[in-house]
Amino acid sequence: MASFVIKSAHLRYVVRTGKLMNGNWTRNTFCSDRRYATEGDNKVPKIYTKTGDKGFSSTFTGERRPKEDHIFEALGNTDELSSAIGLAREFCLDKGHTFTYQLDKIQCILQDVGSNIATPQSSARESHIRRTKFTAQPIADLETWIDTFTEELPPLTNFILPSGGKSSSALHLARTVCRRAERSVAPIVRAGEADPDVAKFLNRLSDYLFTAARYAATKEGNEEKIYKRPE
Repeated sequence: MASFVIKSAHLRYVVRTGKLMNGNWTRNTFCSDRRYATEGDNKVPKIYTKTGDKGFSSTFTGERRPKEDHIFEALGNTDELSSAIGLAREFCLDKGHTFTYQLDKIQCILQDVGSNIATPQSSARESHIRRTKFTAQPIADLETWIDTFTEELPPLTNFILPSGGKSSSALHLARTVCRRAERSVAPIVRAGEADPDVAKFLNRLSDYLFTAARYAATKEGNEEKIYKRPE
């Protein structure tokens, strides 16, 4: 796992400026929260930097690349994925689902995914690589959660359409965004620019979101829509 997590606005600061904000890190249950202030300095950095006004942004390694670069495409997709999961989480909270802590953790791990993607290995120093390293533990966690859900689900014998209530449908939507994020990360990993476990995590996450969607529908007593060939 990466040794630091950059929240969405902070990640935008990093990829625009190529710099981490100075300060101390504090750890809560899932995410790392950064205190903005350094000793004797209570200034909060502005959210806008103006460094991207000409269509270029910086990676964590300091490279300036056009905003349509595959690195920023992947970062945008993982950011969108986290937003989709956040929306699904709100629906799940409304229904009292007990697995929302998993969605919290996944959103934080996606920040680690973004940190790794924003650090192209070809231009990274050893210190960059150490700070953004991504490990296989989150993949094992997803597999454990998938197996636990599956034990309580009826066997899958038909093609399931996105359905089953708001919680389930929102999780299915997040799954489709996850697939897109995975597709955009795959060539970066193949090029050796990101850790292979990042792609594995996204692949397993889409399976998790599919299973969680089915689990949410079952727990809410909602019927899943089955594919039927139109007559």
